[in-house]
Amino acid sequence: MNKNKPAHEIRYGAIKASIWENQMGDIVRHNVTLCRIYKDGDEWKRTESFGRDDLLVVAKAADQAYTWICERRTQRS
Repeated sequence: MNKNKPAHEIRYGAIKASIWENQMGDIVRHNVTLCRIYKDGDEWKRTESFGRDDLLVVAKAADQAYTWICERRTQRS
């Protein structure tokens, strides 16, 4: 697996959850990063800062990331 790419991404508009897999022997651990992407002129940027109106979308993305990780764990069992 390419360690530079997330195992899975979830996106709701400008909010993105990236799920990363880390293999440690027989154990697979998952980490999730959350960000908001935006355009500044012609350049795309990202921030880990969220406004009030972003918070429920962040929660939805985090919930979906949790579900994906749990399903992945079930598939491996």
